[in-house]
This record gives sequence, structure tokens and C-alpha cells, in this order.
Amino acid sequence: MRYVEAILEPGEKVVFETRLSWTLYGPAIAYALIALALPLAASTVPALTLGVSYAIFVVSALIAVAALVSFGRAWFRRWTTEIAVTDRRVVLKRGFIRRHTVEMNMQKVESVDVDQTQLGRFFNYGTVTIRGTGSTLESLRMIDRPLKLRSTITAG
Repeated sequence: MRYVEAILEPGEKVVFETRLSWTLYGPAIAYALIALALPLAASTVPALTLGVSYAIFVVSALIAVAALVSFGRAWFRRWTTEIAVTDRRVVLKRGFIRRHTVEMNMQKVESVDVDQTQLGRFFNYGTVTIRGTGSTLESLRMIDRPLKLRSTITAG
């Protein structure tokens, strides 16, 4: 059972859910492309010795392992992060064993700020900061659909 579903109070409904952006996989994708490009580029040079070809293969394999590790970390981070807006509060949960949760009642929300870079606007992700009376919900970075999150919070 997901965290947000487990903490819902009687009669409380989830209005909107979002997650971390898929662009977290960017480094893994870049590593994978480099790992694929190295042997392909080396195969176009016919005069390479066996030792150089072997070294290129080893470097490519190491970069492929780095791509797998980077992919695993990004996937786990995305999988263990939940962001939801209910009809009563905003909920953020991060982590698996070491869990960090933040909740803010909708009546306490004063403003919602959204920051997006040019890439963020293109891929629809950004940083959302929710300011509340007496406290600030920490900035939520790399959030998918940040404008929809803002409009859901301010409409509630």
C-alpha cells in the first residue's frame, strides 16, 4: 500500500498526484549513449590494434555499468517519492527505509512558487515551493507537471 493511501483520513480524497520528472534518467541515458558510441566509433577505424580495441571495449563496459547504476538510483528515487494533494492537505514522502514526510494543511498555504528553466518548460518539470503560515514546505525539485500542482493547491 502506498504511503498517501495509508494516511488518508476518513472522507479525505486525493485530488492530484505527481512524481519526480522522468528527466532524472538523463545521466543514465547519456552514459548509455556514450557506452554504445565508443565501440561504434572504434569500429570505423580499421587500423586499431587488438590492445586498443580491447581497452575501448573495457572502457565502454565500465561506462555501461555506470549507466545501469545511474538508472537504478534514478528509478529508486522516483519510486520512493510520493507527492499528493488531497482535499485537505499537501503531502510529500521521500525515502524507503529512512523516510522523510512533510504535510501541510490547505488552510495554512499562503503561496505556491514555481520555477522552471527552459528545459523544464520544454519537458514540463520544475521546482515548486509552498509557503505556509509559520512554516515553509521544502522546495520540491524536479517535479513533473509543476503548474498543474500549483493550480490544484491554489484552487483548493
